[in-house]
Amino acid sequence: MSEATTEVNPKAYPLADNALTTKIFNVLQQANNYKQLKKGANEATKTLNRNLSELIIMAADAEPIEILLHLPLLCEDKNVPYVFVMSKHALGRACGVARQVIACSITTNEGSQLKPQIETLQREIEKLLI
Repeated sequence: MSEATTEVNPKAYPLADNALTTKIFNVLQQANNYKQLKKGANEATKTLNRNLSELIIMAADAEPIEILLHLPLLCEDKNVPYVFVMSKHALGRACGVARQVIACSITTNEGSQLKPQIETLQREIEKLLI
């Protein structure tokens, strides 16, 4: 299994580099504290459909990757930035749970103190898509 984890699925695009992944995880931990985080592919899909999502983060090592591939399409429809990170284990830890998380959504909140950090992340992720 260790060989499978080093190989990243080419469908997992855009993939965050280590520096961006660290920033994403920091914002995720804060979003969790502020109750602005939905964990799981189903919850992320719901936030997108309800226009509540600011940012979607997915794990590139989800097996099979196809269970996540509806999210980038929805994100593009709704104009929400999305990004893949390398590890579902690390994503789960950043979300504050012991389990693996293959997708999560940072939700909107008007008076949020996270707004500037989320906007900075959105800009960096949009640069990856260019």
